[in-house]
Amino acid sequence: MKKTLVLCFIIAFFSCSKVTKNTKVTGHVFGTTYSFIYSASENYQKEFDSIFKVLNTSLSTYQSNSYISKFNRNEPVEVDHHFIKVYNAAKNIYNETEGAFDPTIGNVVNAWSFGAEKAIKNINSVKIDSLMQYVGFNKTQLNGNTITKNNPNIYLEFNALAKGYGVDVIAEFLEYKGVGNYLVEIGGEIRVKGINIEKQLPWKVGVEKPHFDGKQSILKAIVLKEGAMATSGTYRKFKIDENGNRFSHIIDTKTGYSSKTNLLSVSVIAENCMTADAYATAFKAMGIQKVKAFLKKHPELKVFLIFENEENSFETLALNNFPE
Repeated sequence: MKKTLVLCFIIAFFSCSKVTKNTKVTGHVFGTTYSFIYSASENYQKEFDSIFKVLNTSLSTYQSNSYISKFNRNEPVEVDHHFIKVYNAAKNIYNETEGAFDPTIGNVVNAWSFGAEKAIKNINSVKIDSLMQYVGFNKTQLNGNTITKNNPNIYLEFNALAKGYGVDVIAEFLEYKGVGNYLVEIGGEIRVKGINIEKQLPWKVGVEKPHFDGKQSILKAIVLKEGAMATSGTYRKFKIDENGNRFSHIIDTKTGYSSKTNLLSVSVIAENCMTADAYATAFKAMGIQKVKAFLKKHPELKVFLIFENEENSFETLALNNFPE
């Protein structure tokens, strides 16, 4: 009996300590890069590729045969559960932020040439006003797996939360496979669980320092336990007019013009990456004071702001116990 117990203990010990190295898988998806680090010996590259294919078929405005592209062309389409989950999350955040987050702003973003489509040349207030009449997420409806809209000119895109959702789907796949330690990153949006098994330490992630010249450096590194972090900023994706004015890619959903704010970067920690991704975009458009007021009612969101003060120097603000 004792030998049996000892043997069972040895088997259990080696089973638990078998995975001492991470598997790392990298590549390109959604127009950006990805990096997955997880404590399992299996390489799930084929499964990841299959997941990406399904998500693109549902949500990518860059693929002409996707469900969302067919919707934008006013073709009849029945959407899948991925589309439904993202749509419902977007609707909730649209309502919570009183429209600061609005997935129907895409045509206006494209007009400023920040999006997937060709830009309108010689853009002016008349053209912006003509596009803004079709902005409003409440002008779309989802009934079962059928999505409709009030006007054929309404254009929908989920770029502001699709990457985050992709992170969540990969994380949930790893958990389904029994992986208890992972870091999933797509285009800078991150979700983690457990620890870095090789270092036997919690996962550390970086908050990037804003650089307008394309350089990359880390402003601060934080320990991120179970949860997700997403960042939205204007220090990379912007345009400069003939007078040297900088225009952010974050478009004000009320005016159709680049958000006028001194915020350079917003990092949000939330339970899942889709939520963090969407709120990071919304907060960038809302500005510091509205974000501070909003967060008093949403203690579940931890936020780190980087902004320019009146002396054009960087300042930071951590809200709702964002990790130091």
